[in-house]
Amino acid sequence: MNSYKTICRCASDEVVINKSRFIGQGMPCEKEEDALRFLDAVRAKYRDARHHCYAYIIGENMGIMRYSDDGEPGGTAGLPIIEGMKQRGVTNACVVVTRYFGGVLLGTGGLTRAYRQGCKIALDACGVVEMIPSLKFLCEVEYGLWDKLNHQLRLMPLKIVETSFDTAVQATLQVRSEDAERVKDEITRLCQGRAEYLDLEETRLPWEEETDAVQ
Repeated sequence: MNSYKTICRCASDEVVINKSRFIGQGMPCEKEEDALRFLDAVRAKYRDARHHCYAYIIGENMGIMRYSDDGEPGGTAGLPIIEGMKQRGVTNACVVVTRYFGGVLLGTGGLTRAYRQGCKIALDACGVVEMIPSLKFLCEVEYGLWDKLNHQLRLMPLKIVETSFDTAVQATLQVRSEDAERVKDEITRLCQGRAEYLDLEETRLPWEEETDAVQ
């Protein structure tokens, strides 16, 4: 399994530039039909807007790429949106930037910058995640070991999905597959060999985008 980046939820944000209102919206889409349905929903919601410029990228290898200027001057809207998506490396996603014209012409350079910003605020609102081969597993330890282990878990490259407290403490943990054995070995060491494990699922799971990728 290879890793890829996508967005984790449907969300939107907006910005006003020289009196024009730009609404950036994004949605995770695994098929082209999903992207087209999202576009139709945006057009219906903002039916009085002048432009609904969009781009979508589908497939783990980014095999499907489409964009539209929707009446804006050629190359000033759809292209900067899809370039913004490619710069962040996201796929299986659709971004629509809706514009309400404010009466002030922005020029081709101004439009390009505005739609690029509309894409950025949409992706930021949706949250970019990396889908990485990961293992979700159950770790069971005695109550007397939990406080120390809980502190150390928060320093490890993993996510604590949930915890339950019964006859022992059971923590559901998510770890990148490449880190799984090392993490389990460290937990075993901290618990002096008194930790039990049950693998639950191995698949691609979302991890937050590295901060240096957002620049």
